[in-house]
Amino acid sequence: MILDAAATLPETAPEASEYRPQAATSALAENSVDTPEGNRLHYYESGAGRDVILIHGALVTADDPIIALQHALAPRHHIVAFDRPGHGLSTRPRGQSSLWTQADSIRDAASALGAARPVLVGHSFGAAVALAYAMRYPSEIAGVVAISPIAFPEPRLEHFLFGPRGLPLVGEALAASIGPLQDGLTLPLLWEAMFWPQRMPQNYRERFPFDRVRPQRRIQAEGEDSLTLVPDLTRSAVQYSTCATRVHVIASDVDLVTSPDIHARRLTRRLPNATLTIRHGLGHMLHHFAQDDVVRLVDDLLP
Repeated sequence: MILDAAATLPETAPEASEYRPQAATSALAENSVDTPEGNRLHYYESGAGRDVILIHGALVTADDPIIALQHALAPRHHIVAFDRPGHGLSTRPRGQSSLWTQADSIRDAASALGAARPVLVGHSFGAAVALAYAMRYPSEIAGVVAISPIAFPEPRLEHFLFGPRGLPLVGEALAASIGPLQDGLTLPLLWEAMFWPQRMPQNYRERFPFDRVRPQRRIQAEGEDSLTLVPDLTRSAVQYSTCATRVHVIASDVDLVTSPDIHARRLTRRLPNATLTIRHGLGHMLHHFAQDDVVRLVDDLLP
């Protein structure tokens, strides 16, 4: 079911000055868990109540959804935010870049932590991972909130910027030569573009660990992810019509990273039990400016 934003949530976009900084809190715990795939997943957890799993997108870490949503969700929910396999402080062997394999690892890690029918909140690439999780293990989750999702295959900038470094052998050579120079020029611009037309909040500049993204082994993981994205999203697109899970999709009408017309709107039409909320002018990182909306969608999926 496609719901017009006006029927569900306010359409007015907050001004950049209305951004509410999410202060660091002592209630945030940090740990890691091993999975059968051979990965060690780093995670944060906070709060108490029904389980909510946060899955981050590309070029960020689990710190991103924590900065955006911990303060809003933790008072009533137990939240766990994983660094996806190969990203942040999490590990993964070469050859495990598929978003479907990442979904398996996060599911195994969540199960090991005792998560009971969690709501999955995925942003961008993380939304694609959350949807794969939902299609593979529908009875194990309460639903999905897909924020600014990437849902269908298309030519993307990351294929050219990072894909070559995901290749065997040649990727290592590129990472050791031009990689640091290229990233020094492009990564700051990409991080700013993710927030456009909003400005990156000062709180984010101060709290986000950019140095956990910059190492070449992490950029190589981004490259590996980009190389498997087209076949993985093709596989997902074929299966969307069979998805038994409730999904709330939320996106901005202005998004430089994932066009809502190509992804969010089409995804909602393909899923049997989905709603769509479009917020105006918030950009790709809308979870940093529409926390109340995300909380409302999460709560709607919980009995």
